Amino acid sequence: MTPSLLLSFIGLCILLSITPGPDTFLVLRYSFADARPGIAAAVGSALGGLVWAVVVAAGVAALLEQSATAYRLLKLIGGMYLLYLGIRALIDLRKQRRAGAADQAGQAATPVPAPIRSAFAAGLVSCLFNPKVGLFYLAVLPQFLTEVTFAGTLALGAIESGIAAIEMVLVAVLASRAVALLRRPAVRDRLEQVSAGILAALGIGTATSAA
Repeated sequence: MTPSLLLSFIGLCILLSITPGPDTFLVLRYSFADARPGIAAAVGSALGGLVWAVVVAAGVAALLEQSATAYRLLKLIGGMYLLYLGIRALIDLRKQRRAGAADQAGQAATPVPAPIRSAFAAGLVSCLFNPKVGLFYLAVLPQFLTEVTFAGTLALGAIESGIAAIEMVLVAVLASRAVALLRRPAVRDRLEQVSAGILAALGIGTATSAA
């Protein structure tokens, strides 16, 4: 791999990382109460990307590309999981509203951050059940390699996952700070509703396209 190809690939990864996707909205959803769950979700998603890089480097993803049934099944599972996360987020928000009754000044109870492990698992599973990640690696990575090898493919996959992780960690930190600065329960609740709704919509769209 030449330096020019490497720089081109890094530039492509940066452009892709700033384009919102399911993982970005997932990180955003977990960051409203605290940055740490959002960061955990970002790390989980990046690890899922590394797993896909290994799968592609081993050539297994080529089988997925050739099997329409396997592709649709994986996509359907991923879509249903995103839908589940969106619905659960809306249910949790409703429970928080009921449990933490607002005082007469209209101040709602502080939202409870999601468990770190749950956020990490959500990011990991969401990425693992997104076959587009594997197919992207399969189609794009060889274009930036002078010779397609296991080590070279894995290295590019690690670079892409690392850049994506940095972007999502920044999203988590900025989102948590922005919500903390607002200090308005109505605004915070609306943001949580929107992010949960987007996750559910992405899940429905993914599952529908798979079916």
